Amino acid sequence: MFHLIRIKYFTFIALTVLSAFLPDAPTAFSQSPKTQKAEIGSATAKNGFKNEDEIAAKLNNWTTDRDAQNWLTAMGYSIRDVKAVRAAKPHGEKADIEVTIETSSKTKTEGISIKLVSSPNGFNQIDKRWLSHYAKMWKMPLSVQNPLKKFVGETAPANPGRASNRMFLDELEPLERKAVVTFFTTNKQDIVSDLFEGDGAHAAGWVMVAFKATPNTRWVLRQVDDVIKYYGEGPVTITSGGNLQIGRITMQRKGGDGGRETAKMLQFKINPALLLER
Repeated sequence: MFHLIRIKYFTFIALTVLSAFLPDAPTAFSQSPKTQKAEIGSATAKNGFKNEDEIAAKLNNWTTDRDAQNWLTAMGYSIRDVKAVRAAKPHGEKADIEVTIETSSKTKTEGISIKLVSSPNGFNQIDKRWLSHYAKMWKMPLSVQNPLKKFVGETAPANPGRASNRMFLDELEPLERKAVVTFFTTNKQDIVSDLFEGDGAHAAGWVMVAFKATPNTRWVLRQVDDVIKYYGEGPVTITSGGNLQIGRITMQRKGGDGGRETAKMLQFKINPALLLER
Protein backbone atom coordinates (compact mmCIF):
# COMPACT_ATOMS: atom_id res chain seq x y z
CA MET A 1 0.00 0.00 0.00
CA PHE A 2 2.84 2.39 0.91
CA HIS A 3 4.55 1.69 -2.43
CA LEU A 4 1.32 2.41 -4.32
CA ILE A 5 0.94 5.79 -2.58
CA ARG A 6 4.55 6.66 -3.41
CA ILE A 7 4.00 5.77 -7.09
CA LYS A 8 0.89 7.97 -7.31
CA TYR A 9 2.70 10.82 -5.51
CA PHE A 10 5.71 10.77 -7.80
CA THR A 11 3.43 10.46 -10.87
CA PHE A 12 1.58 13.59 -9.76
CA ILE A 13 4.90 15.45 -9.21
CA ALA A 14 6.16 14.36 -12.65
CA LEU A 15 3.02 15.61 -14.39
CA THR A 16 3.16 18.90 -12.49
CA VAL A 17 6.78 19.48 -13.49
CA LEU A 18 6.06 18.47 -17.08
CA SER A 19 3.16 20.91 -17.33
CA ALA A 20 5.46 23.76 -16.33
CA PHE A 21 7.61 23.14 -19.39
CA LEU A 22 4.86 22.03 -21.79
CA PRO A 23 1.90 24.43 -21.66
CA ASP A 24 -0.26 22.06 -23.68
CA ALA A 25 0.37 19.12 -21.36
CA PRO A 26 -2.60 19.67 -18.99
CA THR A 27 -4.98 19.63 -21.95
CA ALA A 28 -3.49 16.43 -23.23
CA PHE A 29 -3.79 14.68 -19.88
CA SER A 30 -7.19 15.96 -18.83
CA GLN A 31 -9.32 16.15 -21.97
CA SER A 32 -10.73 13.64 -24.37
CA PRO A 33 -9.75 13.83 -28.08
CA LYS A 34 -13.29 15.04 -28.91
CA THR A 35 -13.00 17.93 -26.47
CA GLN A 36 -9.56 18.85 -27.77
CA LYS A 37 -10.86 18.94 -31.36
CA ALA A 38 -13.80 21.14 -30.35
CA GLU A 39 -11.45 23.62 -28.68
CA ILE A 40 -9.10 23.63 -31.66
CA GLY A 41 -12.06 24.43 -33.90
CA SER A 42 -12.93 27.49 -31.82
CA ALA A 43 -10.33 29.84 -30.37
CA THR A 44 -8.89 33.36 -30.41
CA ALA A 45 -6.34 34.56 -32.94
CA LYS A 46 -3.76 36.47 -30.91
CA ASN A 47 -2.84 38.87 -33.71
CA GLY A 48 -6.33 39.13 -35.12
CA PHE A 49 -7.28 39.54 -38.77
CA LYS A 50 -9.64 41.83 -40.65
CA ASN A 51 -10.37 40.24 -43.99
CA GLU A 52 -10.14 37.18 -46.22
CA ASP A 53 -6.79 38.27 -47.70
CA GLU A 54 -5.21 38.18 -44.24
CA ILE A 55 -6.66 34.72 -43.60
CA ALA A 56 -5.25 33.46 -46.89
CA ALA A 57 -1.87 35.02 -46.07
CA LYS A 58 -1.82 33.32 -42.68
CA LEU A 59 -2.52 29.95 -44.29
CA ASN A 60 0.26 30.51 -46.81
CA ASN A 61 2.58 31.20 -43.85
CA TRP A 62 1.42 28.08 -42.05
CA THR A 63 4.91 26.96 -41.02
CA THR A 64 5.22 29.85 -38.56
CA ASP A 65 1.61 30.98 -38.04
CA ARG A 66 0.00 29.29 -35.03
CA ASP A 67 -3.53 30.26 -36.07
CA ALA A 68 -3.08 28.66 -39.49
CA GLN A 69 -1.77 25.51 -37.82
CA ASN A 70 -4.87 25.43 -35.61
CA TRP A 71 -7.11 25.78 -38.66
CA LEU A 72 -5.35 22.92 -40.42
CA THR A 73 -5.65 20.79 -37.30
CA ALA A 74 -9.35 21.61 -37.01
CA MET A 75 -9.76 20.33 -40.57
CA GLY A 76 -8.25 17.02 -39.53
CA TYR A 77 -4.64 17.40 -40.66
CA SER A 78 -1.60 16.51 -38.59
CA ILE A 79 0.88 19.40 -38.83
CA ARG A 80 3.77 16.94 -38.78
CA ASP A 81 2.33 15.32 -41.90
CA VAL A 82 1.73 18.52 -43.89
CA LYS A 83 4.27 19.22 -46.63
CA ALA A 84 2.84 22.33 -48.31
CA VAL A 85 -0.16 24.66 -48.14
CA ARG A 86 -1.39 27.01 -50.86
CA ALA A 87 -4.34 29.34 -50.22
CA ALA A 88 -6.10 31.32 -52.96
CA LYS A 89 -9.33 33.30 -53.41
CA PRO A 90 -11.62 32.05 -56.19
CA HIS A 91 -13.86 34.71 -57.70
CA GLY A 92 -17.63 34.50 -57.31
CA GLU A 93 -17.71 31.05 -55.73
CA LYS A 94 -19.33 29.77 -52.54
CA ALA A 95 -15.88 29.09 -51.08
CA ASP A 96 -14.18 32.40 -50.21
CA ILE A 97 -10.80 30.70 -49.85
CA GLU A 98 -9.55 27.46 -51.36
CA VAL A 99 -6.70 25.79 -49.52
CA THR A 100 -4.67 23.08 -51.22
CA ILE A 101 -2.97 20.91 -48.60
CA GLU A 102 -0.23 18.50 -49.56
CA THR A 103 0.64 15.70 -47.16
CA SER A 104 2.86 12.67 -47.47
CA SER A 105 -0.07 10.57 -48.68
CA LYS A 106 -2.34 12.94 -50.65
CA THR A 107 -3.08 16.42 -51.96
CA LYS A 108 -6.53 17.84 -51.25
CA THR A 109 -8.24 21.19 -51.77
CA GLU A 110 -10.55 22.46 -49.01
CA GLY A 111 -13.07 25.23 -49.68
CA ILE A 112 -13.77 27.62 -46.79
CA SER A 113 -16.70 30.04 -46.67
CA ILE A 114 -15.77 32.97 -44.39
CA LYS A 115 -18.16 35.19 -42.43
CA LEU A 116 -16.53 38.24 -40.82
CA VAL A 117 -18.72 39.84 -38.15
CA SER A 118 -18.25 42.73 -35.74
CA SER A 119 -21.47 42.46 -33.72
CA PRO A 120 -23.01 39.52 -31.83
CA ASN A 121 -26.41 40.55 -33.19
CA GLY A 122 -25.43 41.35 -36.75
CA PHE A 123 -26.70 39.64 -39.89
CA ASN A 124 -24.67 38.42 -42.83
CA GLN A 125 -25.88 37.72 -46.35
CA ILE A 126 -25.14 34.13 -47.37
CA ASP A 127 -26.69 34.24 -50.85
CA LYS A 128 -28.32 36.78 -53.19
CA ARG A 129 -29.67 36.20 -56.69
CA TRP A 130 -32.55 36.98 -59.00
CA LEU A 131 -35.73 35.04 -58.32
CA SER A 132 -35.52 33.46 -61.79
CA HIS A 133 -32.16 31.93 -60.86
CA TYR A 134 -33.55 30.32 -57.70
CA ALA A 135 -36.67 29.22 -59.58
CA LYS A 136 -34.54 27.33 -62.10
CA MET A 137 -32.10 25.98 -59.51
CA TRP A 138 -34.81 24.67 -57.17
CA LYS A 139 -37.43 23.85 -59.84
CA MET A 140 -40.07 26.14 -58.34
CA PRO A 141 -43.59 25.60 -59.66
CA LEU A 142 -45.50 28.65 -60.89
CA SER A 143 -47.68 28.45 -57.79
CA VAL A 144 -44.54 29.47 -55.82
CA GLN A 145 -42.86 31.72 -58.40
CA ASN A 146 -45.89 33.96 -58.87
CA PRO A 147 -46.35 34.85 -55.17
CA LEU A 148 -42.58 35.45 -54.85
CA LYS A 149 -42.69 37.81 -57.85
CA LYS A 150 -45.17 39.88 -55.84
CA PHE A 151 -42.89 39.60 -52.81
CA VAL A 152 -39.81 40.98 -54.56
CA GLY A 153 -41.76 43.51 -56.64
CA GLU A 154 -41.38 41.96 -60.08
CA THR A 155 -45.17 41.91 -60.21
CA ALA A 156 -46.85 45.08 -58.99
CA PRO A 157 -49.49 44.49 -56.29
CA ALA A 158 -53.13 44.84 -57.34
CA ASN A 159 -54.02 45.95 -53.82
CA PRO A 160 -50.98 47.67 -52.24
CA GLY A 161 -50.48 47.06 -48.55
CA ARG A 162 -47.56 48.29 -46.45
CA ALA A 163 -45.59 49.12 -49.60
CA SER A 164 -46.75 50.45 -52.94
CA ASN A 165 -44.28 48.53 -55.10
CA ARG A 166 -44.40 45.02 -53.64
CA MET A 167 -46.21 42.72 -51.21
CA PHE A 168 -45.03 41.12 -48.00
CA LEU A 169 -45.63 37.40 -47.58
CA ASP A 170 -48.23 37.93 -44.89
CA GLU A 171 -50.21 40.10 -47.34
CA LEU A 172 -50.53 37.31 -49.92
CA GLU A 173 -53.66 35.23 -50.35
CA PRO A 174 -53.84 32.23 -47.95
CA LEU A 175 -53.31 29.69 -50.75
CA GLU A 176 -50.27 31.63 -52.00
CA ARG A 177 -48.75 31.75 -48.52
CA LYS A 178 -49.35 28.04 -48.10
CA ALA A 179 -47.70 27.25 -51.45
CA VAL A 180 -44.55 29.18 -50.50
CA VAL A 181 -44.26 27.67 -47.01
CA THR A 182 -44.96 24.13 -48.26
CA PHE A 183 -42.36 24.39 -51.03
CA PHE A 184 -39.56 25.59 -48.74
CA THR A 185 -40.53 23.05 -46.07
CA THR A 186 -40.46 20.16 -48.53
CA ASN A 187 -37.16 21.22 -50.12
CA LYS A 188 -35.50 22.71 -47.04
CA GLN A 189 -32.52 20.34 -46.90
CA ASP A 190 -31.49 20.93 -50.52
CA ILE A 191 -32.12 24.67 -50.30
CA VAL A 192 -30.08 25.19 -47.13
CA SER A 193 -27.30 23.03 -48.55
CA ASP A 194 -27.15 25.16 -51.71
CA LEU A 195 -27.10 28.38 -49.67
CA PHE A 196 -24.09 27.36 -47.57
CA GLU A 197 -22.18 24.78 -49.58
CA GLY A 198 -22.90 25.39 -53.23
CA ASP A 199 -21.87 22.67 -55.65
CA GLY A 200 -19.21 21.70 -58.13
CA ALA A 201 -15.46 22.06 -57.84
CA HIS A 202 -15.65 25.25 -55.77
CA ALA A 203 -18.13 24.10 -53.13
CA ALA A 204 -17.43 25.05 -49.53
CA GLY A 205 -16.61 22.16 -47.22
CA TRP A 206 -15.99 24.43 -44.21
CA VAL A 207 -17.46 27.58 -42.69
CA MET A 208 -15.36 29.99 -40.65
CA VAL A 209 -16.95 32.72 -38.54
CA ALA A 210 -14.57 35.42 -37.31
CA PHE A 211 -15.74 37.88 -34.67
CA LYS A 212 -13.42 40.84 -35.21
CA ALA A 213 -14.80 43.45 -32.80
CA THR A 214 -11.69 43.14 -30.62
CA PRO A 215 -7.93 43.18 -31.43
CA ASN A 216 -7.74 39.44 -30.79
CA THR A 217 -10.19 37.97 -33.29
CA ARG A 218 -12.35 35.13 -32.02
CA TRP A 219 -12.95 32.45 -34.62
CA VAL A 220 -14.77 29.17 -35.11
CA LEU A 221 -14.30 26.68 -37.94
CA ARG A 222 -16.97 24.05 -38.61
CA GLN A 223 -17.71 21.46 -41.28
CA VAL A 224 -20.38 22.73 -43.65
CA ASP A 225 -22.67 19.76 -42.91
CA ASP A 226 -22.73 20.77 -39.25
CA VAL A 227 -23.51 24.37 -40.20
CA ILE A 228 -26.28 23.29 -42.60
CA LYS A 229 -27.89 21.19 -39.89
CA TYR A 230 -27.67 23.96 -37.28
CA TYR A 231 -29.05 26.82 -39.36
CA GLY A 232 -31.67 24.58 -40.97
CA GLU A 233 -33.10 23.50 -37.61
CA GLY A 234 -36.63 24.70 -37.04
CA PRO A 235 -39.82 25.18 -39.08
CA VAL A 236 -40.46 27.29 -42.15
CA THR A 237 -42.70 30.20 -41.14
CA ILE A 238 -43.77 33.66 -42.25
CA THR A 239 -42.47 36.25 -39.80
CA SER A 240 -44.39 39.16 -38.32
CA GLY A 241 -42.44 41.40 -40.70
CA GLY A 242 -43.71 39.47 -43.72
CA ASN A 243 -40.47 37.64 -44.59
CA LEU A 244 -39.76 33.90 -44.65
CA GLN A 245 -37.96 32.18 -41.78
CA ILE A 246 -36.27 28.90 -42.74
CA GLY A 247 -34.97 27.50 -39.49
CA ARG A 248 -32.38 30.12 -38.47
CA ILE A 249 -32.22 31.64 -41.97
CA THR A 250 -34.21 34.70 -43.09
CA MET A 251 -35.33 35.11 -46.70
CA GLN A 252 -36.21 38.65 -47.73
CA ARG A 253 -36.31 41.08 -50.63
CA LYS A 254 -32.97 42.81 -50.99
CA GLY A 255 -34.34 46.34 -51.11
CA GLY A 256 -32.20 49.48 -50.98
CA ASP A 257 -29.96 50.26 -53.97
CA GLY A 258 -31.71 53.59 -54.49
CA GLY A 259 -34.73 51.87 -55.99
CA ARG A 260 -32.73 50.27 -58.82
CA GLU A 261 -33.79 46.93 -60.30
CA THR A 262 -31.27 45.08 -58.11
CA ALA A 263 -33.46 45.95 -55.12
CA LYS A 264 -35.83 43.24 -56.39
CA MET A 265 -33.31 40.47 -55.86
CA LEU A 266 -33.96 37.77 -53.27
CA GLN A 267 -31.47 37.37 -50.43
CA PHE A 268 -30.88 34.98 -47.53
CA LYS A 269 -29.34 36.13 -44.26
CA ILE A 270 -28.11 34.58 -41.00
CA ASN A 271 -26.58 35.72 -37.74
CA PRO A 272 -23.10 34.11 -38.02
CA ALA A 273 -22.28 34.94 -34.38
CA LEU A 274 -24.69 32.18 -33.28
CA LEU A 275 -22.09 29.65 -34.42
CA LEU A 276 -19.58 31.02 -31.90
CA GLU A 277 -21.80 29.88 -29.03
CA ARG A 278 -22.37 26.32 -30.22
